Amino acid sequence: MDGTVLQETVRARALELPAAAFEMPFGPGSEVAKVLGKMFLLLTEVKGEPIVVLKAEPRDAEALRSTHPEITPGYHMNKRHWITLSPGGLEAEFVRELVTDSYLLVVETLPQVRRPVDPQTFLAAEGGTGSSSTDGPAA
Repeated sequence: MDGTVLQETVRARALELPAAAFEMPFGPGSEVAKVLGKMFLLLTEVKGEPIVVLKAEPRDAEALRSTHPEITPGYHMNKRHWITLSPGGLEAEFVRELVTDSYLLVVETLPQVRRPVDPQTFLAAEGGTGSSSTDGPAA
């Protein structure tokens, strides 16, 4: 998928998630999605190429980077906890799962009474089967 479609897919999924909202705290050219004030993704460009930066479990981030050439360390973020998605062969459903995983990682850090969803049951309630981890499809 090209960079525009990648970002559109990510934006659409993020907007489906409870209490998620976009802001431009870094000015034009960079959109940040937050859940109750905590960032879970960044849409920006690097050298004119649209990219997406998502939160990931360090163990998963390492495996994803070694499995998918379109996934690299987080651009301008902590390289252990963030990944960058670049245009290429990632399938839309896999990208949507990565967005959901990033969202749930942030929701888990919120006080229980403020969480818009229960991270342990959210995927099942949506009809999902669980975390995308590293075995998502690649084209």
